[in-house]
Amino acid sequence: MGFKEKQMTMYNSKIIGLGHYVPEQIVTNEDLSKIMDTNDAWIQERTGIKERHWIAEGSEDTSAVMGAKAARIAIERAGLTTKDIDFIVFATLSPDYFFPGCGVQIQDMLDMKTVGAIDIRNQCSGFVYAISTADQFIKTGMYKNVLVIGAEFHSNGLDKTTRGRGVSVIFGDGAGAAVLTREEDTTKGILSTHLHSEGAYADKLIVESPSIRNWVPELMANPDDISYFPYMDGQFVFKNAVVRFSEVIIEGLAKNNLSKEDIDMLIPHQANLRISQFIQRKFGLSDNQVFNNIQKYGNTTAASIPIALTEAWEQGKVKDGDTVVLAAFGSGFTWGSVIIKW
Repeated sequence: MGFKEKQMTMYNSKIIGLGHYVPEQIVTNEDLSKIMDTNDAWIQERTGIKERHWIAEGSEDTSAVMGAKAARIAIERAGLTTKDIDFIVFATLSPDYFFPGCGVQIQDMLDMKTVGAIDIRNQCSGFVYAISTADQFIKTGMYKNVLVIGAEFHSNGLDKTTRGRGVSVIFGDGAGAAVLTREEDTTKGILSTHLHSEGAYADKLIVESPSIRNWVPELMANPDDISYFPYMDGQFVFKNAVVRFSEVIIEGLAKNNLSKEDIDMLIPHQANLRISQFIQRKFGLSDNQVFNNIQKYGNTTAASIPIALTEAWEQGKVKDGDTVVLAAFGSGFTWGSVIIKW
């Protein structure tokens, strides 16, 4: 006896709420020059950064706490309550605990139902990977409303001496959040996502310890071991970033029969203003087609795209009908893009 196979209904996902939060304390380049051998001109020339926000000593803020603050704003703007959220995706490289992850903390902090929660560990590409993950859950009909958060507490793990200046001047703290919901019109919302990795270069941007093979007692026993501070081969990362950024943006556009002329707003991961400017020139985009805010926040890793996307939307630079491109590259190496019809 035959049977007719049931065809699965596919949806698109749509961002309906955005929010961000950064700590109150602003740390300028001049402030850093007082604790390490650096200066404003040196930092701006290499990174474009003028200031960043760092969590102040004694503050309640952590990655999870900041994520919850950003999430509350995004959920309210979506016209929903925390009870309407079906799933949580939390992207961070700086979780509150080694385990469990921050996602379950959000479920508790926001007094949600016992919804599922997962954590994404893809560093600078974390929010793009998180959006892609949420998009798949919504596309297949498993969930209707998914909360996506990117949050980072970098400042407590940086080498704030001259030895670490090449990395420490770059990073800031903060969080951004987005609420995704089901969209039955498949010509709108998130059109496609594109993800890649190349683990051969994992050691070019890395924090090696603590890890299970080099746990805290071993670290404490060797005062010369500084593997718990971030290491970056800056020039190598830069050269790979500009190539991969371009490739994955072109891949996303081609998938949707779009060209670079169709881009209304490109929001790149805020790794380095020089990378963003290189990509802008390569694609022939105007200043009104690329949004950068690294100048005032630094690199907030998984939080950088949602913070920038929120600010661009708040400023009216992302509008209904716009083709919006998100793109990221970072440690792993990992990289990806998201193509959205707003």
